[in-house]
Amino acid sequence: MPELERPRLRAWTVRSRIVGILTLLSLLTVFSAGGVAYLWERTRVIEQIESNLDAALESAGFVVGQQRWTSAEQALAAIVQRLAPDDNTGTLGILDGRARWEPFATPSVALDELPGFVDRVVEETAGHEVVIGTYVHEGQSIRYIAAPVTVGESDPSLPPPAVFTTGYDVGAQLAELDVAARIFTLTAFGATALAFLIGLLVSDRLLRPIRRIREVAERSSAASLAERIPVGSGRDDVSQLAITVNGMLDRLGGALASQRELLRDVGHELKTPLTIVRGHLELVDEHDAADVVATRDLAIDELDRMARLVDDLRAAARLRDPGAFDLRVTDVAALLDAIAHKAKAIDGAVIDSRVEAVAVRARLDPDRVTQAMLQFVANAVRHAEGPITIGGRVRDEALELFVRDRGPGVPDELKAVIFERFKRGVAEGRGDDGSGLGLAIVQIIAEGHDGSTRVVDADGGSEFAIVLPTALAAAGAASDAPRTAQAQPAAAAASVPAPSVPEPPRPGAATHPRTDARPVAAEASQDGTARGARAPDRPEEQPWHRS
Repeated sequence: MPELERPRLRAWTVRSRIVGILTLLSLLTVFSAGGVAYLWERTRVIEQIESNLDAALESAGFVVGQQRWTSAEQALAAIVQRLAPDDNTGTLGILDGRARWEPFATPSVALDELPGFVDRVVEETAGHEVVIGTYVHEGQSIRYIAAPVTVGESDPSLPPPAVFTTGYDVGAQLAELDVAARIFTLTAFGATALAFLIGLLVSDRLLRPIRRIREVAERSSAASLAERIPVGSGRDDVSQLAITVNGMLDRLGGALASQRELLRDVGHELKTPLTIVRGHLELVDEHDAADVVATRDLAIDELDRMARLVDDLRAAARLRDPGAFDLRVTDVAALLDAIAHKAKAIDGAVIDSRVEAVAVRARLDPDRVTQAMLQFVANAVRHAEGPITIGGRVRDEALELFVRDRGPGVPDELKAVIFERFKRGVAEGRGDDGSGLGLAIVQIIAEGHDGSTRVVDADGGSEFAIVLPTALAAAGAASDAPRTAQAQPAAAAASVPAPSVPEPPRPGAATHPRTDARPVAAEASQDGTARGARAPDRPEEQPWHRS
């Protein structure tokens, strides 16, 4: 399959996008906060101008009412001269329509020099009313207040002879705030640019494992999955991602290695029967009826063996599915009794009447455990003589379910690999036509329970066991006292669901029907529902397989 063309990386990478978006958000946040602060301060300055104008009017009224004045001119002079003007303000006394009095201190704003200002004030106060207004000329804005000054009785029909006015240069008053706003703007841009550069450097360091992940993924292929992503001492999310990807590569590498080993083993296993069939077909004497029949029987027998191999491979693959196990709390003693009862149906099996059971409850899949234990029994029937003992015990807080035989034992060099695919022992005069997957399937069942398998020498024979270290803890078992019980078919069949299917007979072999009184189809599960035998179209679901 041709390699897909990868799109070229853009300069605007994910890293620069993240940093750019965060920088833009930071810039918007800073200027939003600064804009709100600027508008609030501007409003406060304008309100302060209005407050100062009102205070100036009150001061002028206080001066007029402080003593008795002989004329409006005298009162106006006193008002103007006693007021201390603020920055960016101007005060003026208008007498008979002309600018006459100014404070002793030179005001910041010369109101009398503003074009048309005096005439405007005289016109607005002609009705003897206090006026507050805004004078604008060539970009300059003056907020002012003008009040007529009268002493004694005055003629309302005539303009007031004296007018007091004071005003603030709004632009100059806001200039200091505008300077602060410009400094804030420049500082914000500089700080944001610095944050952008620091963000690029930090993100480059943080996202470096992601680039390494991409580079390792580009170099990895089915031919080589040995390279891993260097993680270092980082404990952030990206480092955890690198650790996770390394774990995924480990699993993929293990799966590929297992797949190659499986293909190699299957090819080796199928090569022998194919060679046998081909050789006999090439040498068959078509004119000899007996030779033709013998060759046909041999070919059918070899094809049956290949079919059993395929069925066992499918069964092993099915056990790898996440939903292949139905773990539930089970009475271990009743389960062992049921397994012993079912084992009697295996051709040639001599089961010890005593079941070394253990009175505990464990969380496991009774169907799969039954399948594994019956495989142990079938293996013992083919490789050993004498009675076979089925039992269980608790050792080091782990549940152990075992099958013990009185055979010649397993050689030490074979114990380490006997649970691998296609590893066979030497049958004692009984032939060895199994698929070599039976004990491998038991290993998969044990792993599905987070357990393991082992084989040891015991009582002049071998003991095959499944070790389940977490089953008791999950079930909250309270007792580990062993007991010896007589196998009770009725009680066993009523408590543990472990349906079985007899092994398909080989060509030319005699069949051995089940002799116990209770049919398999009538056995009931632990939850009270009846369970029958497996459907004949699913041979991979058989409870045991020849090793």
